[in-house]
Amino acid sequence: MTSKSKIHFEISERKILLRVFDIVFVLTVLHLLGIIFDFNYFKISQTNFYWTIILSIYISFFATVFEMYNLQVASNQNQITKSIILASSTTVLFYLLTPLITPTLPENRLQIVLFYFAIFSALWFWRIMYVKFFASTRFIKKVILICDQEELEELVIGLQSVDPHYKIEGYINSDASNEKSFQYNFIQQIKLQNIEDFIDKNGISEIVIASQKTDGITVELYNKLIKLLENGTVVREYTQVYESITQRIPVQYVARDFYKYFPFSRSNHNKLYLIFARCIEVIISLIGLLVGVLLSPLVIIGNAIGNQGPFLYTQERVGQNGNVFKIYKLRSMILNAEVAGAVFATINDSRITPFGKFLRKSRLDEVPQFINVLKGDMAIIGPRPERPIFVKEIATIMPFYETRHVVKPGLTGWAQVNYAYGESMEDSLIKLQYDLYYIKHRSVFLDINITIKTLSTILFYRGQ
Repeated sequence: MTSKSKIHFEISERKILLRVFDIVFVLTVLHLLGIIFDFNYFKISQTNFYWTIILSIYISFFATVFEMYNLQVASNQNQITKSIILASSTTVLFYLLTPLITPTLPENRLQIVLFYFAIFSALWFWRIMYVKFFASTRFIKKVILICDQEELEELVIGLQSVDPHYKIEGYINSDASNEKSFQYNFIQQIKLQNIEDFIDKNGISEIVIASQKTDGITVELYNKLIKLLENGTVVREYTQVYESITQRIPVQYVARDFYKYFPFSRSNHNKLYLIFARCIEVIISLIGLLVGVLLSPLVIIGNAIGNQGPFLYTQERVGQNGNVFKIYKLRSMILNAEVAGAVFATINDSRITPFGKFLRKSRLDEVPQFINVLKGDMAIIGPRPERPIFVKEIATIMPFYETRHVVKPGLTGWAQVNYAYGESMEDSLIKLQYDLYYIKHRSVFLDINITIKTLSTILFYRGQ
C-alpha cells in the first residue's frame, strides 16, 4: 500500500515553528540592516552574543503575552497585525530601558527608529507568509474515526470545533447492532474491507478509536489496525487526541471510567513545588495589595459616582477539600442584586453597574482576594471557587465536579484564560474540563503559561 503521506504539524509543533522563525527573521533582518546601512545599535557578534539572547527572550515573551502564538490569532491577518504592533513596541521599549544587559542608547535617535521597524517588518513579513501559505493548507490532518453511529456528531464537533485543520474524512461504525448506512456532514461511512483503499486515496494519516464498547473492536478490525499500524498509519485513542487538541479532559465522554484517564499530577503533592508556589503567592499578593492601595483613591471615587454603595463585599465560596470560606471582592453589582435568589452571572448582566463593568473587565474587583491568598484560603492559580449552592446543584449533574476541590481555588486558572464565561450548566461542564486538565498536568510551566495568558486578558481588557 502506498499512502499519500503529507507533512502535518501538530499544534505544539506549529507553535514551536512560529517561535523559532519569529526570532530567525528578526535576527536576519537586523543583521542585513547592519550590512546595508550604517546601523550600529545592534550587531550580532561573539563578544556581544548575550544581546541576541536577551532580544530573543523579549520577543518570545511579549509575543506570548500579546497572543502571537494563539493559533486562531496567528491565522487571522488583521488580528496578528495588531498583536505584532503591540509585541514589537513593547519589546523595543523594554530593550531600550534595560541598558545594563542591552546596548547603550545610541546618540543618533534614527537608530532606534530603524531598530523598531526592523523588528516589526521582520515579524509582519514572516507572519503574513504564514497566513497566506501555511495556515490554510499545510496543517490539515485527515483522519478516520472508529465509533458508534449515534456518537459520531458529538465526537466530530468535539475535535473539529477546536482545530479546524483536524479533518474527519470518514468513519467505521463499531456498533454491530446498527448496520444501517449513515452519513454526517459529508463524513462517509467506510466498510472495513475498503479502509486501505480509502486511506490511500484520501491521504489519511491517523485513525482514532472512539468506541467504548469492547465488542465493537472485533478480531477482524483489530488485525486490520495492526496491519495499518505496521504500514505507518498512526492509531490513537479518542480521549488522548481530545486532550492534546483541546487541553481539556473529556469527562462527558469517558463517563464512569473517568478514573482510568485521570492520574493526578504529582505536583499536587510535591512538597518542593508547593513550598515554591506558596512563596511566590505571598510575594505576588503583597505586591498586588500594594497596587490596590495605590489605586484605591481612584476606585473609591469611581465607586461613589458609578456604583453607589458599599465598597467591599464578602461571599461564601467552596475551597480546598470542600471547606467553605468568605471571599473578598470589590462590589460590581447593584445593591440587593440577588433578592430573588442566587443565579449565574451572565456576560451582559443588567445587575452589573457601569463602574462595576470596568472593575470586572480590568480584574480590579479581584484585588481584595489577595487577602484570601495570604490567609491560605486561595492560591494565585487554580480553579475559580464556586458558591456552595451552585456546587451542590452542578455536582448532582456532573459526578466529577467535586474533583476540582482537591487543590486550592485560585485568582486565575486554566479555565479562566481559555474560556470566556460560565453562565449555564453547559459552560460549567467546559470549565470543569479545563480545571481537571490543570489538576492533571499541574506544573511550574503550566502556571507560567496561565500567568502570561492572564496578563493578556488584562491588557486586552477581557476580564469577566
